[in-house]
Amino acid sequence: MSLRVAARRIPNVARPAVQARASTFRAPAFRRFSTETPPPPKKSNTALYAGVGAAVLGGVALWIFSSDSDAAKSAGTVFKSGAQSAKAAANFVPTKEDYIKVYNRIAEILDEASDKGYDDGSYGPVLVRLAWHSSGTYDKESGTGGSNYATMRFEPEALHGANAGLQVARGLMEVVKKEFPWISYGDLWTLAGVAALQEMGGPHIPWRAGRIDGFATQATPDGRLPDATQGADHLRNIFYRMGFNDQEIVALSGAHALGRCHRDRSGFDGPWTFSPITVTNDYFKLLFDESWVWKKWDGPKQLEDKKTKSLMMLPTDYVLVQDKSFKKYAKQYAQDQDLWFKDFSKAVATLFELGVPSTQWVASEPWIIPTTDEQKEAQEKK
Repeated sequence: MSLRVAARRIPNVARPAVQARASTFRAPAFRRFSTETPPPPKKSNTALYAGVGAAVLGGVALWIFSSDSDAAKSAGTVFKSGAQSAKAAANFVPTKEDYIKVYNRIAEILDEASDKGYDDGSYGPVLVRLAWHSSGTYDKESGTGGSNYATMRFEPEALHGANAGLQVARGLMEVVKKEFPWISYGDLWTLAGVAALQEMGGPHIPWRAGRIDGFATQATPDGRLPDATQGADHLRNIFYRMGFNDQEIVALSGAHALGRCHRDRSGFDGPWTFSPITVTNDYFKLLFDESWVWKKWDGPKQLEDKKTKSLMMLPTDYVLVQDKSFKKYAKQYAQDQDLWFKDFSKAVATLFELGVPSTQWVASEPWIIPTTDEQKEAQEKK
């Protein structure tokens, strides 16, 4: 199996000897941030955007950008949308190179979690969750929700139970937004998910720009994201609503190889795998290889591995080995990481584009953005 080297630090979660499978984990690599890209189709106008924005907003901007109210955010959206329309009319659009610069800045931020003692030493998992939850609200019947308007900026969507803790990720992305004010929140958040997955050793995720900022009135109702306490029928209701099938449900569930649950957010507690900041198919392997028992505690119903009691699975995870249709795909992914990478990449790319009209895309086909290591290697070959 040919896999890229993960550019992540070794997780600080202790791994029992039985789980130390050398073939599963990848050695860390040093990150560099040189950028090598195909020649841009036109000169970047990033500096021009900032200047135009400053001239247009004037004194009103002081209120818009100093206030956290939904009214101010909506007003800001009006200005930004107007500026975007003006730039589009004048053919002032960012190039792929501009978005790669944003990608690289996000990649720099990932490891700052280690210095700040956040979780397992990476902000990657919480950024993936931000991109996921801002996209997974899509309803194919009504055409509402999805990544287009980034409505998690507004209450009450920001306060939905499924989004607890995501203020951490949104705050991190505000730092990037200030450095690259021309990028929409929807593009920024989904690009952050792509950067996190790729920089944590996952597959390339095709991505393109074109999302616009929306208004508070476009925020979605609560209940559109999965409830981890439920079973197979619930999963199908949630994902079928978005347009996914059983195979894609299982492929997307593999993202639980990353991160951990927190008592003060979801109520659940613990990581799914022994390498929670590296993208592997361990989530599927562990579902089949470990014995899972219901945890005896005062929290919500969850499972723990019988051997170490250090890992957990949610009820919605466990149905993947109980439901006949789900189990077939989960078994395939446990046996073949390359197959999962391929299916996962396709499903995530689809997820991140939900709710965006095709007329908004700046490119007819999604881009493959190189990882920071790939950019460095390309630069060194010059």
